[in-house]
Amino acid sequence: MSEPDLLRAPRPAPVPLRAGGDWRLFIPKSITVIAQEGYSWAKLRADAMAGLTVSIVAVPLAMAIAIASGVTPAQGLITAVVAGFLISALGGARFQIGGPTGAFIVVVYGVVHRYGYDGLALATMMAGAILIGAGLLRAGVWIKYIPEPVVTGFTAGIAVIIFTSQIRDLFGLTMSDVPADFLDKVAALWAARASIAPVAFALSLGALGAIVLINRFLPRWPGMLIAVAGATAAAWAFNLPVETIGSRFGADAAAALPAFGAPEISLERLRELLPSALTIAFLAGVESLLSAIVADGMTGRRHRSNCEIVAQGVANIAAPLFGGISATGAIARTATNIRAGAQTPFAGMFHALFVLVFMLGLGPLIAKVPLASLAAVLAVVAWNMSERDRFGQLLNGLAGDRVVLLATFLLTVLVDLTLAIEVGVVLAAIIFMHRMAEASAVARGVSLMEPDQDDFSRAAAGYEARSELPPGVEMFELRGPLFFGAASRLNDAFDAAFPPPKAFVLRFRDVPLADASGVGALERFVTRCRGHNVVLVFCELHPSVAATLAKLGLLAHVETATTYEEAVARAAAGVAR
Repeated sequence: MSEPDLLRAPRPAPVPLRAGGDWRLFIPKSITVIAQEGYSWAKLRADAMAGLTVSIVAVPLAMAIAIASGVTPAQGLITAVVAGFLISALGGARFQIGGPTGAFIVVVYGVVHRYGYDGLALATMMAGAILIGAGLLRAGVWIKYIPEPVVTGFTAGIAVIIFTSQIRDLFGLTMSDVPADFLDKVAALWAARASIAPVAFALSLGALGAIVLINRFLPRWPGMLIAVAGATAAAWAFNLPVETIGSRFGADAAAALPAFGAPEISLERLRELLPSALTIAFLAGVESLLSAIVADGMTGRRHRSNCEIVAQGVANIAAPLFGGISATGAIARTATNIRAGAQTPFAGMFHALFVLVFMLGLGPLIAKVPLASLAAVLAVVAWNMSERDRFGQLLNGLAGDRVVLLATFLLTVLVDLTLAIEVGVVLAAIIFMHRMAEASAVARGVSLMEPDQDDFSRAAAGYEARSELPPGVEMFELRGPLFFGAASRLNDAFDAAFPPPKAFVLRFRDVPLADASGVGALERFVTRCRGHNVVLVFCELHPSVAATLAKLGLLAHVETATTYEEAVARAAAGVAR
């Protein structure tokens, strides 16, 4: 006997969505999931357990990110509660977990350092309004086309800045203030090197070692929480002379609920905070959609980009009204949510409620957490954000991608995140136009624009071959350059054939070139195929495209064929195995 449904609604047959933008794409997943699937006690239990698991991970992260951002631990926790709840309740991604993330530390710290928390609150609310406008204008599908070298460069740059910001607490240095500018910060840290506190350093090393070992050998355990709890217990049991949350922020710093209030608004403040608001909006949009794409790859689901962007906007308007900071989708916490068995967006809402319970019930204990242990948590976050493998691949890849990567990285670390993104995108566009000119010179028979007519120059056999595919084999033909603007076509092809076939043949005969972002999308497509045990064969590769794929290490994971017929034969043989 199946368990009774908590809520049962009629389940209409799927209706194809109209091209050009259907208003139903703005309906939150939390509503459509229940309307289409119902909600049972089994799903409730699974969502509650997943929410509890994620909240255990989120509590130390939210506090550590808040402290590194220049605000109190309570403000990080309240962001996870308010923004986390709204992102899950209103968003277009089924498993998204929202809250403060490491990507915001640099910009939030800079705004707080210059304008105070009131300035941060206004900048975050402005960013929320920008996100809502972008979502309603259906710009969500464009945000994910940001070139991969730009994303990798500024993410790696943020990781470097986060790590350097934690050196004071990792070593227990005695410093009155840490400058916001990177070079000034390094100089100040070096000047304070004689004030290293051995006990704090040993505690941070112990916490760091615990996180690494638990993640390595017991990956299902909450390594960060265990490390922080162990460091807290050691500091309390042995009365260690280390700085804690309570000693820096006050005994009720983690449990104090900020009062509801709006920031001061004036035309002058709006004008001076606009660059920061644009940066926050950009980061929130990109991080949330990257997180949603990762979740789609893990589950085979599809998110609604514009609905997700609108939800991010609402969350970033609401969080500052309760004393919170900037928020977006958190990739690591979203992945944890999926692995913990989440079924619906209610898991994210449960996560927010559990964080609130921990915040109110464990406030006195949280005040005893050593700052050295939270610095260890952020050191791990910085390491995971560093994109070291992808950074190395891009450095060894195409010259243009290398220029964009290094320019974005160095500008992020040494100058300004907003300028880094602007320069990176412009450089990527210039290099892309240069590649288009090269492609038109070397591939005269290949049109870079899709003609609005039938291709009469191609033999009819090329079209008839599609209908003669063996059972279990699917074919998809890529046309035009494989660059960041065309990345979504691959996953669209996979989803169009879902449940996936036993073999996929990708034809590249009309692909004159590929850049790092296109290869990155292709790599994610290959990973999805391997996850579903789908045989994948590439065929008719242009020499320059084959060289790019080989240089970035992708051809080692797929079969290749010179002709379409050979590719189909290999795919059929793979199906028969």
